[in-house]
Amino acid sequence: MPTATTSILPPLPERLRPHSLEDYVGQKHLVGEGCILRKMIESGALSSFILWGPPGVGKTTLAKIIADTMDREFYTLSAISSGVKDVRDVIDGAKSKSLFSHSAAPVLFIDEIHRFNKAQQDALLGAVEDGTIILIGATTENPSFEVITPLLSRCQVFVLKSLEQEDLQTLLDRALSNDQILKERKVEVRQTAALFRHSGGDGRKLLNILEIVVDSQAGRSPVIIDNETVTECLQQGVAIYDKGGEMHYDIISAFIKSIRGSDPNAAVYYMARMLDGGEDPLFIARRMCISASEDIGLANPNAMLLANACFQIVNSIGMPEARIPLSETAIYLASSPKSNSAYMAIGKALEAAASDRTAAVPLYLRNAPTKLMAELGYSDGYKYAHDFPGHFVDLEFLPDAFRGTVFYEPQPNPSEDKLKAYLTACWPKYYTKK
Repeated sequence: MPTATTSILPPLPERLRPHSLEDYVGQKHLVGEGCILRKMIESGALSSFILWGPPGVGKTTLAKIIADTMDREFYTLSAISSGVKDVRDVIDGAKSKSLFSHSAAPVLFIDEIHRFNKAQQDALLGAVEDGTIILIGATTENPSFEVITPLLSRCQVFVLKSLEQEDLQTLLDRALSNDQILKERKVEVRQTAALFRHSGGDGRKLLNILEIVVDSQAGRSPVIIDNETVTECLQQGVAIYDKGGEMHYDIISAFIKSIRGSDPNAAVYYMARMLDGGEDPLFIARRMCISASEDIGLANPNAMLLANACFQIVNSIGMPEARIPLSETAIYLASSPKSNSAYMAIGKALEAAASDRTAAVPLYLRNAPTKLMAELGYSDGYKYAHDFPGHFVDLEFLPDAFRGTVFYEPQPNPSEDKLKAYLTACWPKYYTKK
């Protein structure tokens, strides 16, 4: 029988929350020796910034460690439950204290700052600019889309990464050896693949799964951690969409893959899961814009137009009516023919561009705005396509280093069949099947 003391213990992730950089796991590119956040702390020159990264990688913990290490008062607000008044109360409190104590500016940590509307973000501007507060925002969404430009211009953005396997192993070892509950249990770790896979680089999720697996074997000794046990425990649990991000990436992944797999029924179902869980409808619309380009592309160019129109409509009308254009667009995208040719083409082109950043543009394609450039041969030999039959001229446009390279390869569907026929007529040496 669990004791009263055990029943009120906080969950494992909270029990293991680190309180110093030495105990912090992951993000070595930011907090490692000589890296930017560590140098900021060591110099004592703290400025406002936003931590952008997936859930469970230590955004909140890092903010608290920085404030504690630099002996700054720490305020925290959640963008889900806080309004403009809460922001102003914190700012007014910070101003009052600075008048009497002349202490360093406090840290205001705002979790899920992407959920703040424009008015809420505007309320922060003056205090951030004049140094009344040091703002640390945390977001799982691209701040370029979700944070207003004036506020973003006053903050640095630091990108946090999903935890690596080495980081997850460190967390697992620490939990089993340091936690006041787990260290009293005999735990035998036989396999970690399933544990690490299901955590998805999310440290909080890893510790939650570990706690579930251990609790499922109450009274057993030793407690066995292996792939079969982990998978069985998770399959028995009820998956609930978590607004804070636990199921966020799993459900959006299933949604996009359902569109890619041409299953409108599954796409609408996963969309409903997200909407029912309180997901931002603009996030869903934005992901459909990406899918329209990445997965449908030139097989149905109208898909991108519809997805963009959906985004604008959702932004204009909001929920609950927005559910209808969202559903319409998801069904249309899932029912469209698919092609990733544009996605593949830009990938190949970026790889080529990175491999040779000095490849010279042919002289006949260069601009010649000055007499000297003209004398040097700039633009000499260029043939104007509209002067030729069919508005086409056989001219090599790529640098010599990539002459003849085919980046775009049409895929078999009615729309790209037409593109391929045109390209084959223009460039038989590249697009005629051998």
